[in-house]
Amino acid sequence: MKIAVDTSILLDVLGADREFGARSRDALRNAYRSGALLACDIVWAEVRASFPDDEGCADALGVLGIRFDPIGLEAATLAGRLWKEHCRRKGANRRRVMADFLIGAHAQVQADTLLTRDRGFYRAYFAGLRVTEAP
Repeated sequence: MKIAVDTSILLDVLGADREFGARSRDALRNAYRSGALLACDIVWAEVRASFPDDEGCADALGVLGIRFDPIGLEAATLAGRLWKEHCRRKGANRRRVMADFLIGAHAQVQADTLLTRDRGFYRAYFAGLRVTEAP
């Protein structure tokens, strides 16, 4: 089983977020026990932007058992189509960044499950995607 990890979960854990940090860390540990964790390259880029200490960041993620796979063409194409549809529906309101669509498409095409704490958004755009939320 491959589990894609949403950026918010990783940032919660690495940044030791007071509200979500512990819950996200527990969710990651449980996911690690149940199967292979998978995170896409857009997540890695966003995490690195938030935590410039590459070596420490890589070590922290390594302990959690997270590996990074590139986004395939099919997932990138799906993400682009959904992003355009989102912008068409919402007009100029771009509160969702492209990374969210890339993560969702990556999970739908290349993983079995998405671990996130924003379940409603992914269910709305990615029909049939199995979504697990941090408890």
